[in-house]
Amino acid sequence: MLDRTIPFYNTIMKCSDYSLRHAELPDGFSIVSYQRGYEKEWAKLEYAIGDFDSLEAAEQYFAETYLQNPKLFSNILFLLNKEQEIVGSCIAWQDKRGENSVSSLHWLIVQEQYQRMGLGRALGTAVMNIYAEHGKLPVYIHKQPWSWKAILLYASLGFRLQKTDTFSHYENEYGKSMDELEKIVSKEQYELLLRSSEDSTP
Repeated sequence: MLDRTIPFYNTIMKCSDYSLRHAELPDGFSIVSYQRGYEKEWAKLEYAIGDFDSLEAAEQYFAETYLQNPKLFSNILFLLNKEQEIVGSCIAWQDKRGENSVSSLHWLIVQEQYQRMGLGRALGTAVMNIYAEHGKLPVYIHKQPWSWKAILLYASLGFRLQKTDTFSHYENEYGKSMDELEKIVSKEQYELLLRSSEDSTP
């Protein structure tokens, strides 16, 4: 489970250079796009880790945010296990950056019992392939220090921490975020994040 006692600071990452890759999955697992009713399983996943106060709130958020344009359903990916149960999800989305639209990777999640199997990497890769195929780079992500494992995963996919850049309504809190990450990750991991951080103008 996420350690939500770690202070929350807006942590912005961006990937500007990405090439198509194979989303490698263990035998029996598959990645499919949204089908009617999947929002209920998505709500269960997000409610279980405390991102919403109720299943109803999670399902309502998904419906209001993602189900208004059926043309975008192919951008909403779900991870299925061998029993064809939904155990993860990730969404290729478009967000705001000032007056313009930018790509924003949303809600990568894998059920806890299926973590450490490379499934998060496969989901992230599959979504990044959507952006690459449609020429929708760069891609932004909003995280926080308690999601440090995800931050390291995204860094391995080509995302870089942003010192100044941001998107949507987020205030970039790079300095505070790095102070927290230094307490959590290994020295080698911290130095890698520090070296790869970008100082670009919003």
